[in-house]
Amino acid sequence: MKKNKFYLLFAAMAIVGLVVIAADHIDAPAVQGGTSDITDFYAFQGENSNNIAFVANVQGLLSPNATGAASFDENVLVEFNIDTDGDNVEDLVIQAIPKDGQMYVFGPDAPMGTGLNSSILTNSNNQLVVDITPYGQNAIVESSNGMMAFAGPRDDPFFMDFAQYGEIIAGNATSFNNPGTDTFAGTNVMSIVVEVPKSMIGGSGTINTWVETKRKQ
Repeated sequence: MKKNKFYLLFAAMAIVGLVVIAADHIDAPAVQGGTSDITDFYAFQGENSNNIAFVANVQGLLSPNATGAASFDENVLVEFNIDTDGDNVEDLVIQAIPKDGQMYVFGPDAPMGTGLNSSILTNSNNQLVVDITPYGQNAIVESSNGMMAFAGPRDDPFFMDFAQYGEIIAGNATSFNNPGTDTFAGTNVMSIVVEVPKSMIGGSGTINTWVETKRKQ
């Protein structure tokens, strides 16, 4: 199944315990307000220091009233890309795609192709299925072969004072306030979390990692 790339966020991290964050809220016109719009990408060492967690948040600015009816789009693939040799081309991918109230996770494995199009790794030896957690319920987490996964609504964790940022850009202020105003307070996102053993992607060194959403053609 081929996909068309909509949007990506990119970061680099050392496998030994650093945290990377990439975020984009509000200002992606091609996908703004759609089910493929990525708000945040996080990669960090898991509570188990032998693991790395990858987090993709989509569909930002959901109000509490709207969150209960929000759902992952079954026509949108979320793909975590991992470059292990520094050439900025994905060597491994982790794919997540929803179906009938569950999130299907494939990988990490070598992709069937690189770049704009992807095929789902249905023959991967690394597969995991988790029920999508309904809004307001305790997190449902599944594990298999050292991997763990979660999918469902969560409070938007990203902090940004957009009003003050606008004042800085306009030349009306020179710095952020302390404390600032959390623009995203009270809003939610649809979140996918996949944690994998470092041994699945390489035990040391530096990786480049980014996330994409790709819509089914």
